[in-house]
Amino acid sequence: MKTLLSTPKKDGYRMPGEFEYHDGCWMIWPERTDNWRNGAKPAQHAFVDVAKAISEFEPVTMCVNQHQYVNARHMLPDYVRVVEMATNDAWMRDVGPTFVVHDGTGDIRGVDWAFNAWGGLIDGLYFPWDEDDRVAEKICDLEGKDRYRLNNFVLEGGSIHVDGEGTVITTEECLLSSGRNPSLSKQEIEETLKEYLGAEKVIWLKRGIYLDETNGHVDNICNFVRPGEVVLAWTDDESDPQYEISKECYEILTNEFDAKGRKLTVHKLYLPSPILITKEESEGVDTVDGTLPRVEGDRLAASYANYYTANGGVVIPQFNDPSDEKALALFSELYPERKVVGVYAREILLGGGNIHCITQQQPLAIPAIKPLELVGAR
Repeated sequence: MKTLLSTPKKDGYRMPGEFEYHDGCWMIWPERTDNWRNGAKPAQHAFVDVAKAISEFEPVTMCVNQHQYVNARHMLPDYVRVVEMATNDAWMRDVGPTFVVHDGTGDIRGVDWAFNAWGGLIDGLYFPWDEDDRVAEKICDLEGKDRYRLNNFVLEGGSIHVDGEGTVITTEECLLSSGRNPSLSKQEIEETLKEYLGAEKVIWLKRGIYLDETNGHVDNICNFVRPGEVVLAWTDDESDPQYEISKECYEILTNEFDAKGRKLTVHKLYLPSPILITKEESEGVDTVDGTLPRVEGDRLAASYANYYTANGGVVIPQFNDPSDEKALALFSELYPERKVVGVYAREILLGGGNIHCITQQQPLAIPAIKPLELVGAR
């Protein structure tokens, strides 16, 4: 693995859309008891369910801290690869590399952004985060992929979505937050995104899901189904604070053009009813200085938009809510060529997220490699 001094755009690389072919998927095993209730055991079972669901469509690799290796290997099926790797928590989409591809050669490289736990010492969610910041480099090394490292530009994978054809969607709430890159202007941040994602246009939404502790990651409110077509988290309840946020996003998206000059088709993806932390769930989490507490009655950032598009399937978070069936029906309509699979995600949501994985991607015409992140707001 080499650390490159140029940029993906200069070298002719681009970030593919999540709907393009994957060589595989990477995840991280949950364990910290100040984030996951009851010793993280319920969350571990949920992550096993996610890994099994994705494995039906593509290879899955689970990264596990040393002291959890034997437990994870026992709980996971044999067809999931388990790799020992030090991490601070379980949010692979945010800490793993952004894979970029060269369409001419099929070569894949990784972009290794700086990570500071969603806001560093200003409004980050835990400290320290140094092990998480090394994950992208380690994955690139294991996969034998050269990387671009940005020591002074903070970005999480869940804060961006691309269509693979030059368009990026993100939120001002996140990328312009004081805990990310406060010394850079909006224009400078946009130029960095274009340069390292091989993109031509950035569409800026104002805000993400209401009370999303990641400062409004775009992956929990909007995603590309395919170029020119997106889903948007939605509610018709005008008394819900989410209504104004989603309405604002809808107006932006329906009046925008993508990098190819197309008007976007926007599908409304109805949210579940507000999900609140119960007393039992709150009491199951250890209280530790420097970590965001889980308080009874707090509203969770539940959404179906943070789903995972696998090679032949779509894996969607479920919440035992009437909107679950609506989401499954919509995705079956939007992805007729893929199998739609629901995975119960409340335990993952309680940790601050939805389906979190990264994919290592490659064009369909080229032989395979890999990526992953799944379930929730982070």
